Amino acid sequence: MKFLFAIVLGAFFLITPANDKEKFHWDQNRPLNWTDFRGSPEGPQDFVASTNSGISLSYSIGKQDGRYTFDYSVHSNFYPKDSWYRPESASEYILKHEQTHFDISELHARKLRKALAGLRVTSSVKSDADEIYRQTERERRDMQQAYDDDSDHSKIRDAEMQWRLFVASELEKYAAWE
Repeated sequence: MKFLFAIVLGAFFLITPANDKEKFHWDQNRPLNWTDFRGSPEGPQDFVASTNSGISLSYSIGKQDGRYTFDYSVHSNFYPKDSWYRPESASEYILKHEQTHFDISELHARKLRKALAGLRVTSSVKSDADEIYRQTERERRDMQQAYDDDSDHSKIRDAEMQWRLFVASELEKYAAWE
């Protein structure tokens, strides 16, 4: 009863930029396709597509027999209604660029899972988990920007291919936290 009481008292916490929006989780057996992009095109005309993805963390904290417990779930999400493309300019090459954006989010979901798995569960677990999430999310956003900057939004093909290989190798490196 004490354990349930601790959870009911607000031990459940959800961090996500769009937790009430339509989304689906990253799946290595289900790559993106153009029908997933259901938003309206925005931005400069030379931008062909935009992927809206991110990571979410939910967790519960309890206390039983004087010990804290910490259960969590981490997902990499794609938001179809906030992702868009211009059909007249779309190609498989561009779709793979957008898939790499989603893959970057999955990479950071794995990094977050790894960090949380190593988290020491104490009375400060909530603030510790929140800080790990915030740091991972900053790193994810920074990597997304670096990917677009280095590849000039897919226009520099050599940089694009280097990034695709790098992200794929990082996903493999963190495969244990899928």
